[in-house]
Amino acid sequence: LESTVYLWNKVFNCLYPKPNAIFKLICFPWAGSDSTYFAKWGQNIYDSMEVSCLRLAGRESRLEEHFANDINQVVEETVHALLPIIQDKPFAFFGHSLGSYIAFKTSLHLKEKYKLEPVHLFVSSMTTRPLKVWPQIPKINELSEEEINSFLIEFGGTPITFFDDKQLLQQSIPKLLADIHFDMPSKAVLSCDLTCFVGSEDVVKDVEAWKDVTNGVVDIHVLPGNHFYLLKPDNENFIKNYIIKCLELSMLANF
Repeated sequence: LESTVYLWNKVFNCLYPKPNAIFKLICFPWAGSDSTYFAKWGQNIYDSMEVSCLRLAGRESRLEEHFANDINQVVEETVHALLPIIQDKPFAFFGHSLGSYIAFKTSLHLKEKYKLEPVHLFVSSMTTRPLKVWPQIPKINELSEEEINSFLIEFGGTPITFFDDKQLLQQSIPKLLADIHFDMPSKAVLSCDLTCFVGSEDVVKDVEAWKDVTNGVVDIHVLPGNHFYLLKPDNENFIKNYIIKCLELSMLANF
């Protein structure tokens, strides 16, 4: 039990534990991000839902650990930490940008190896074919700091103050580029329902491809904004309320 709790607390950030929650929402952060943004969702959300967010190696309390070598390493560690926690309650996944891909791959691994699936997979600002969005992802050793800065700005959503702090920029660049260079997904079929959110001005356009990865119902919602549209309070509230509604309906359907 102690090792299970230790692993969970190492790999996931749950700022607001809710032991009596009906279901769990597991979030997956975008490239170069940490777990804080999504972990805070647990504060102002219904008591029926407990929110946790994946904490990747090389970040936050895991700063001394090496970045994962590939996406499969991330998925295996994620599943290992999740398994003891998700078998007693329904769970759902939400990922933004690259986090959507990790959530998707984690869902596939759970189904193929353990016959488990989220009741709902929520993805955001990502297609199933990321190389169509960013066909020429830069490599850090080929770019100047100014060029890396420009690339991050194109990625959208990063506070301007971030670029004024050169030390922070230098620390964060390896995290972001290590994330982006993960392998691309293989096609497989899930059976859970899936919802894709995307910004109206996002470079990600091929979101219809999500309909090919599951036999469940697939809904697509376009919200105002760019790749980081969800940082707008109105959009964030819409997503939270939508997730709650979907999970409550899924619970009713199972009674």
